[in-house]
Amino acid sequence: MLPLLHHQPRHQAKKQARSCSPLNQQLKQLPRLIIETSSTVSTMATNLKWAPVLALLLVAAMVGSTSAGNIAVYWGQNGNEGTLADTCNSGLYAYVILAFLTTFGNGQTPVLNLAGHCDPGSGGCTGLSSDIQTCQSQGIKVLLSIGGATGSYGLSSTDDANSVADYLWNSYLGGSDGSTRPLGAAVLDGVDFDIENGQSAHYDDLATALKGKGSVLLSAAPQCPYPDASLGAALQTGQFDNVWIQFYNNPGCAYANGDDTNLVNAWSTWTSSVTAGSFYLGLPASTQAAGSGYIEPGTLTGTVLPAIKGVGKYGGIMVWNRFYDVQNNYSAQVKDSV
Repeated sequence: MLPLLHHQPRHQAKKQARSCSPLNQQLKQLPRLIIETSSTVSTMATNLKWAPVLALLLVAAMVGSTSAGNIAVYWGQNGNEGTLADTCNSGLYAYVILAFLTTFGNGQTPVLNLAGHCDPGSGGCTGLSSDIQTCQSQGIKVLLSIGGATGSYGLSSTDDANSVADYLWNSYLGGSDGSTRPLGAAVLDGVDFDIENGQSAHYDDLATALKGKGSVLLSAAPQCPYPDASLGAALQTGQFDNVWIQFYNNPGCAYANGDDTNLVNAWSTWTSSVTAGSFYLGLPASTQAAGSGYIEPGTLTGTVLPAIKGVGKYGGIMVWNRFYDVQNNYSAQVKDSV
């Protein structure tokens, strides 16, 4: 991610014609039977001739019907991106990820940073509870992302990971131990791991602890070079429902200069090496959203997505972030083909 600035009835059979001589009637019908048999054989031969083509068309139709994907978006790092409710009411997204919990672990008091939207320190973000419920009423999953490109976070031990899991469960998820809830009474659907500081210790413990709490969706946003420096061990736990791989700011494995070879190769590596519910192609929503990796909508839908949809458990795309998505109308342009 970037620095913090800012989903008839059949006809009844005709009665037999009456005949005084069944044998005579059968003889009369013989020429017609010969013609019908000849026609049937000819039709069968024609069908056999086209069978391979029909089979390919059937497979293509099946792939097309089963590879429809969703769009996930990060929200929270620009006060000009609109409200959370507006984001969900746009009809574009299946997942909205609140960014970020930038401070946690190592005995620190956790800090939620939603940029210009609200101040959680003064209780100013509890009003988001109704927006979260608006999203969830439409079947949209809302997750809290922990980490980010900047921040003070890390886990010093298994006990520390368990402590952070308890905090997340009771403050944002389904826990009810009386803890202060920065986003009000709403219960989020899960936690997103966006760990980008190179420290990988004990995130596997955190993932396991969170999954052990109950119904918690887990997602992760690793960089496209495999394995990810921060999330490699955590992703090997098999605890993650969705993995949105960041195919940007990493020229060695991203789309560049009209060439998707590195991207497709990296996608194949990720989807064959990590066990997860589904994988998402993470992209910047505009050229301003990242230093590299932007893919024009037409190229994405016409070239890149067809190349990866048949590889691994394709789930859709993730876009960084809502502000740039609004500015460039990116998700709206590609949604029908995702």
